[in-house]
Amino acid sequence: WFLIAYWANTSIINSATGSKPLNRQENKRVYNLVENLCMSQGMKMPKINIIYDSSLNAFASGINERTYTVTLSEGIIRKLNDEELEAVIAHELSHIRNRDVRLLIISIVFVGIFSMLTEITFYAITHIRVRSNSKGSGGVVLFASLMRFAISRKREYMADAGSAEMTKNPLALANALRKISADPAIEAVERKDVAQLFIQNPQKASKSIFSGLSGLFATHPPIEKRIEILEQF
Repeated sequence: WFLIAYWANTSIINSATGSKPLNRQENKRVYNLVENLCMSQGMKMPKINIIYDSSLNAFASGINERTYTVTLSEGIIRKLNDEELEAVIAHELSHIRNRDVRLLIISIVFVGIFSMLTEITFYAITHIRVRSNSKGSGGVVLFASLMRFAISRKREYMADAGSAEMTKNPLALANALRKISADPAIEAVERKDVAQLFIQNPQKASKSIFSGLSGLFATHPPIEKRIEILEQF
């Protein structure tokens, strides 16, 4: 599982999000914004992908310089002005610069490993043993999932701060987040683990029995709180 995820994570994420490569001829505006930010930070230019969806969202992915990618939805490119789009791109580049994209992908992989081992245990031992051991296995998976959600929430605050530092314009990201919050849902994204990669959860909100547990199971911090912090810079 780990080897497959390590070598094929880019293909898996592209398939799960419906993202496609975006070349310079298709959108020089995006390439210029990414290049200028990378040059200002001494960063290597990542790959750029696009999701052909009218909603507004973006994410960074990859585990090394060969695979680092910034992915933007068609809607976010079209509906944000240059300052707002630059701030979003800076947010995603901060994920790459801080290496938290790699950390999150690895954490997703290990949760998958725990889940797989739990399933193997269910099939490998008797029904009685399963009943006696399933609580412990489930606890490991639950703990790993909670840690992954916490990492995801913290990394968003850090990337917001990184964007403000890069662009010297925190209000541009605040304005972008307001527009994104109105329509972040990407139809192709069905997996919650992949949804954590985005600047805002791309899945449609649904009521859950865990909704009252202080956001422990939330993949992203409240967008209103993120905007409030940015406005205080």
